[in-house]
Amino acid sequence: MKQLRSFLPLLILIGIGVALFFSGVLDRFRPDNLAAEQANLQVLIAERPILAGLAHIGAVMLAIATGLPGMVVLIMAGGMIFGVLIGAALNIVGVTLGAVILFLASRRAFGDHSHGEQAPGLVSRLRGGYLAQPISYTFFLRLVPFFPFGGVTVALAWLRCPLWLFVTATAIGGLAMTGIETWLGASLAKNIGANKAISADLLHDPQVLWPMIGLVLLAIVPIAINRLRAPKAVAAAPESRKN
Repeated sequence: MKQLRSFLPLLILIGIGVALFFSGVLDRFRPDNLAAEQANLQVLIAERPILAGLAHIGAVMLAIATGLPGMVVLIMAGGMIFGVLIGAALNIVGVTLGAVILFLASRRAFGDHSHGEQAPGLVSRLRGGYLAQPISYTFFLRLVPFFPFGGVTVALAWLRCPLWLFVTATAIGGLAMTGIETWLGASLAKNIGANKAISADLLHDPQVLWPMIGLVLLAIVPIAINRLRAPKAVAAAPESRKN
């Protein structure tokens, strides 16, 4: 019963995420739907900017905390509605708060069993490298946008990543990732506003193409750095044995 209570916050978050996903709420934030309502949304934001900003932070926080799939739609919506700078600021606050909620709920669920015999598959593969270099490994996981955001959060909680390190890596990694996705959303808004539709021509627009290239580079750079550091680590191993 005690173990069930420790899992309860995490189960509630997952349940909310599943309910939101099947409710179709994310469809309201699709670029074409937002483009159709952009004029009305801009009026509402102009009338109540603080309330609108808090509402967006709350929506992003809820999506991240519950592991809602497709949260990139919300991030891009921030760029479409608020613009790059304000949208990125709101997004990073929402992402960080939501990630901390999920992290704390996951850490409560796992309790003190971080060194048990049974390990989730993802965590089992990460354990060796993480224990050797927790700071670099945490930043690596957060900077690669193709790793599942919620999955990485749960894995780091299971590994007992320090809260300060988790928040720092999430804020920095989130700033890079959400910044590019917000930029992409703002670029889509401009393109849709000019062409009144979403088409394949978007891929020829530099304002849309450059953020997409940025996402690819964001995924490649940490992997390249990790590969470059690997030979040095291997070379250093014999030296440490000799000493």
